[in-house]
Amino acid sequence: MLVMHSQPSLAIELVEQLIEQPPATSSPTDAVPGRNDRAVAVLRIAVGVLFLVFGEYKVFGTEFVFGGGFQGWIQRFLIEGAYPFMVPVLRGFVLPHAHLFALLVAYGELALGVSLVLGVWVRPASLCGLVYMLALLFSANYPGPDAVLWHYLGAALEHLVLALCFVAFLVGAPERAWSVSAIWRDRLASARLTA
Repeated sequence: MLVMHSQPSLAIELVEQLIEQPPATSSPTDAVPGRNDRAVAVLRIAVGVLFLVFGEYKVFGTEFVFGGGFQGWIQRFLIEGAYPFMVPVLRGFVLPHAHLFALLVAYGELALGVSLVLGVWVRPASLCGLVYMLALLFSANYPGPDAVLWHYLGAALEHLVLALCFVAFLVGAPERAWSVSAIWRDRLASARLTA
């Protein structure tokens, strides 16, 4: 059960409780993953493959981290429309430490991909993925000060869809089917039965 207190760290506490809480399933006694479990697993693996591809070319290539690729993306975000509150963060903090952030992005995307494909540490990875997608959304998808609400949503689609996938992985049970975690869980359960 989620318990909420009125403190400034309410959002952090809620996220911690979601991560610590065991995922709800359709039937706690059902050992076989159902159709919804498999559908979420397909989505988890597909998103993981995307991040493996994104991370792989950044980690094993030299252009993104050491060839100015990351700096080029940040400059493009600044020119094409970062949210106003992100502009000083990008200019004053991210760009001066561009190599560090480029490495963080490259290895972070690769780690997200590995975690989602294997189904290991999916919730912590999803929390990191959600934060990353929101950072990208606010860095790259500002439609302008006079835009109507649907323009904000339309401009944010490329990052918003992945952010919503990460939310689903946070609150659901994405590791229930086709994951290393499920294999470990099944082996532990069978070991307990034979003991």
